[in-house]
Amino acid sequence: MGFTSPHERLDTTTPGGRLVFHVFAALAEFIRELIVSGTREGLAATRARGKVGGRPGVVNADIIRAARDMLPDPEHSITSIARLLGVSPGTLYNHIPDLQELRADRVPAQLEGGIR
Repeated sequence: MGFTSPHERLDTTTPGGRLVFHVFAALAEFIRELIVSGTREGLAATRARGKVGGRPGVVNADIIRAARDMLPDPEHSITSIARLLGVSPGTLYNHIPDLQELRADRVPAQLEGGIR
């Protein structure tokens, strides 16, 4: 199977056409690697100056403290806590490593025979 472009006079069914095609591909790969290398160097230089890239975080100590205070309460689901605090449930899972244990500590009173 070959590619023929009459406008550029490129025909990959001939040895010369394949050579030109491979040269163009090699140049494109080279340019891509230069761009990647320059991007990495730029990010490293930015980090060396003390800047941090990416989206700013929304979580602070107050939000974590409020979430931890609400987690043992059986009236609040993780989704409702996240909604109240203005974050996603995934954010709570990411910033509170023991979230599952905190939720497991709240056993409904009827399972414990009403003693709690």
